Amino acid sequence: MTTLHLKLLVWRQAGPHAAGRFVRYDAPDLSPDMSFLEMLDVVNERLIAQGEEPIAFDHDCREGICGSCGLVINGVAHGPMRGTATCQLHLRSFRSGQEVVIEPWRAKAFPVVRDLIVDRGALDRIIAAGGYISARTGGVPDANAVLVPKDDADAAMDAAACIGCGACVAACPNASASLFAAAKIAHLGLMPQGQPERPERVLRMVTQMDMEGFGNCTNIGECQEACPKLISIDVIARMNRDFLRASMFGGEGRVTGGGEA
Repeated sequence: MTTLHLKLLVWRQAGPHAAGRFVRYDAPDLSPDMSFLEMLDVVNERLIAQGEEPIAFDHDCREGICGSCGLVINGVAHGPMRGTATCQLHLRSFRSGQEVVIEPWRAKAFPVVRDLIVDRGALDRIIAAGGYISARTGGVPDANAVLVPKDDADAAMDAAACIGCGACVAACPNASASLFAAAKIAHLGLMPQGQPERPERVLRMVTQMDMEGFGNCTNIGECQEACPKLISIDVIARMNRDFLRASMFGGEGRVTGGGEA
């Protein structure tokens, strides 16, 4: 069986206030069928056996769903495969002998906790600011009782695919969280149940995003390229329209339908 030999350059940082540095590790005898995180597991097992500190990295489901596995690999958020989270990236995407640089997300709003782990609590606070429906919308209707245009339903489902990994922030030169916030705002705002709170939702979530220290969106588009769920920057345009409308009308917004631009 063909094996790979990778040369890793990994960011090591003992804590939020410690100085960080890149450390070289040799990673021989790797299966090309391993996922990237499985490779880090193997490296850590070898480090532990040698009495060294393992590399700290975030992970949970390892199925491309939870969004916790984000790493910058050779300068690209989540690595070289488009539409793929780090945990779903396999070593067959690399060549034997290649140097692989592994870093945490780089953003003021994502302080390093340790090594490759960052605190992404800022994204949770954006959700807490308004990413939910609290208005009374009555009992649960039959599935076909509330008519939703197919285009709106499809767009809402596309936006709801966001897993909150933060790759958009890591990829953006401005460290903007606009794609994340816009996706959360869009998937609620496109549905009938989300209409009552649509104006105040966008005002509160955008305000919280600014308070967290994320940069402004300048439509570079790196966010949608790095997004493992391929969410389009079209949602940012929708968020901007909703924000301007809500700002002009004092939070009333005068929005009527989910599909209204």
